[in-house]
Amino acid sequence: MDDHLIGWLTSLDEDRLARVLANRPDAIAAPWPRRLDALAQRLTDTYAVMEVMRGLPLPPLELLQACLVIGGRPTEDELARFLGVSTSAVIPWLDHLYDHAVAWPGRDGRITVAGAVARWWTAPCGLGEPLGAYLDSWKLSTDALRRVCRMLDLPPHGGRRQVIARITALLGDSERLGALLDDAPDGTLGMLDDFAWDGPVRSVNGNRFITPGTPEKWALDRGLLFRTQWDLAEMPREVALALRGPDYRGPFTPYPPDLATTEADPDAVEHAMCLAAPHVLDRATALLENVDKTPLPLLKNGGVGVREVKRLARETGCAEDETRLLLEICAVARLIAIDEEAGGLTPAGRYDAWRLEEAPMRLRVLLAAWWRMERSSLRRVEGRHPAALGDDPAGETIARIRWALFAALAEIPEGRGFATLPELVQRMHWRAPLLDRELLDGCAAAVLEEARLLGLVACDALTGLGRALAPLAGVAGDEGRECVPEVEHDPALAKAATHAMASARRTALFGADLTAVVTGPPSVELAALLDRAADRESQGSASVWRFSPASVRRALDGGDTADTLIADLSEAGTLPQPLTYLIRDVARRHGEVTVSSVGCIVQGSDPALLAEIAAHRKLAKLGLRLLAPTVLAGAAPAETTLAALREAGYAPVPVDDTGEITIRREPQGGRLILLPGGRVAELEPPGPLLEPPPDPREHARRLLVSGGPAATAPPRQTWAVIGRMATRLPAAQQSLLGFVVDRDVRALITLADGVTATVSHGELRKGVLDAWCEEAGDYLEFPLNEIASVTADC
Repeated sequence: MDDHLIGWLTSLDEDRLARVLANRPDAIAAPWPRRLDALAQRLTDTYAVMEVMRGLPLPPLELLQACLVIGGRPTEDELARFLGVSTSAVIPWLDHLYDHAVAWPGRDGRITVAGAVARWWTAPCGLGEPLGAYLDSWKLSTDALRRVCRMLDLPPHGGRRQVIARITALLGDSERLGALLDDAPDGTLGMLDDFAWDGPVRSVNGNRFITPGTPEKWALDRGLLFRTQWDLAEMPREVALALRGPDYRGPFTPYPPDLATTEADPDAVEHAMCLAAPHVLDRATALLENVDKTPLPLLKNGGVGVREVKRLARETGCAEDETRLLLEICAVARLIAIDEEAGGLTPAGRYDAWRLEEAPMRLRVLLAAWWRMERSSLRRVEGRHPAALGDDPAGETIARIRWALFAALAEIPEGRGFATLPELVQRMHWRAPLLDRELLDGCAAAVLEEARLLGLVACDALTGLGRALAPLAGVAGDEGRECVPEVEHDPALAKAATHAMASARRTALFGADLTAVVTGPPSVELAALLDRAADRESQGSASVWRFSPASVRRALDGGDTADTLIADLSEAGTLPQPLTYLIRDVARRHGEVTVSSVGCIVQGSDPALLAEIAAHRKLAKLGLRLLAPTVLAGAAPAETTLAALREAGYAPVPVDDTGEITIRREPQGGRLILLPGGRVAELEPPGPLLEPPPDPREHARRLLVSGGPAATAPPRQTWAVIGRMATRLPAAQQSLLGFVVDRDVRALITLADGVTATVSHGELRKGVLDAWCEEAGDYLEFPLNEIASVTADC
């Protein structure tokens, strides 16, 4: 426990503490800390500190490096001198560190850095470990230290600490080190400069460290280099700083790099969003319906192959890049999943509920999945796309690159767009310098293209959807989550999605040439209706469908009748006479012949018609024979018979085993919705409202009232109180209850009245166990004498 941190937290007022907690939501996650000492423990957790550092921009990270290089607990003035800037330039970014509790000031004005920073950052400013870490190592004996002293012309007498102090003082002084290097062998200075500026660890030739007269042997004998492995050597921090010289200043970049912008018409940006959003939802629906009909096979080593991606793109009318992107988004959204029995990807359980949602909600599900997706669908590796849904070693870093990109774009004023991608990447690097720079350079263009396809970026600027999504990086979740309600139900994103889908066309222009033209992005419902009864010929700013006898018959096969189809199409626009005639003509002949899948039986009401079919030469391959005046039996499967009869000019329809025409159309208005494939989805009422996130101000107020560390009882006293008060429990269960108090163990307790609770983080107070109850989501009091049993809960 860091007493400096607890002292600093105690000195904060409510506003400042609330600001710290707002930046560190991990510190007040349930079960939230009850006192400042518990809060300090959470704030200094190694993993939590690393997560915070990954989200910091460049200037505060440079300050952390400087603190580590200076060592100890530097002051603001010492930091400013090391960085070569004024103290006033340092203070705002120090406050940024304080607000994230990665560093904090003491009452003496000195700065303490969280211990996890030094453990994570082993080479600040490209400098190695302090010289003392090498000299005081168990690997270096006292006699070896004295030999180093003799090599440096230093007195070797005295204790180990005195010898280390003499060596450190000489090697850390630029002038004295320079005088020492005057007698070094040729090539020594160049070699040491390489370590000082491009180190601290470098590959070396181990033989040269044991060969007398070489620069490596000379430097090793005098403590300028230390060899940790045969072919690796390191330079201590003080030596590198001395070689860099007294004029060396640590890097400090308080201002972001320039980002040139160009004019971006806001109306054009929003228009592009309103075109892209309905198109994305329409194509995603088409892709899912295709996968529902035909499972998507996977490669042996995982992922979907290029051939299958091309087939899917061809059958759904998508571009290949669009298909690849939507396929991976649907997988992350858990709309498709691997089905071992089907031998590939099929719609998952969430798909049925998703397709019943309103269009804006369906769009938000897709956007939330892309927002947390740990791969870039359009990134090329070695000049080619990897297998869709294959493993990506970059993983989470790609999601962070996506968030950094949107954060940089969000800083550009509305009505402006970025001018060049390299400058945007520079700004992203300044905002998130711990991201892999090579991966960042390779991913930025691909992520931008994905954002354009999704309607999040247009004219090199964020659209309304993009601006609503940009602040949600903190609640994005990871790819392993099935859904992220914080994103999918975000009010700003919901409003933007509704606006983006509002421009979708719900009407079409029907022509006498049996075409339907939609002048703009069609709504999903309109596109589904037209796809059901017509063939799509083109798509873009305007989409064209063409009706034909085959397409109308497809709609009738799906369960439509002439009247229902005409009624549905009439709601989308005025139907010309030729189209009405076509529908009624196809419907009049539709069903005059039926085909059963039971051994392939062909039935008809007209004996002359069935006799004609049986004698038809082109249908001889079906092996049809007359069983009765109105019944034919065939050897070919029902699907083959249907296709052959239609090719010969007849209009058969499939029937089920009961003789009823198969109906696939989805009824409306009921509680149960019938879906393709015999599935049934239940119309569920809207889910409960999301619980509000923890209020930092409320927690700050509560923590300041509770004060500093509590006087905790020693373990023996804890067990004594439990043994005296929890008389219903056997000794083993009393011990487990003691662990709940002393070690924050999680356990399931049962009270005398049968009530159960999962508890942790307990405290003893006047005969009661005051512990966190998971079922209640709060701290509750449980009388010790009422606890009937305690069991471990893993």
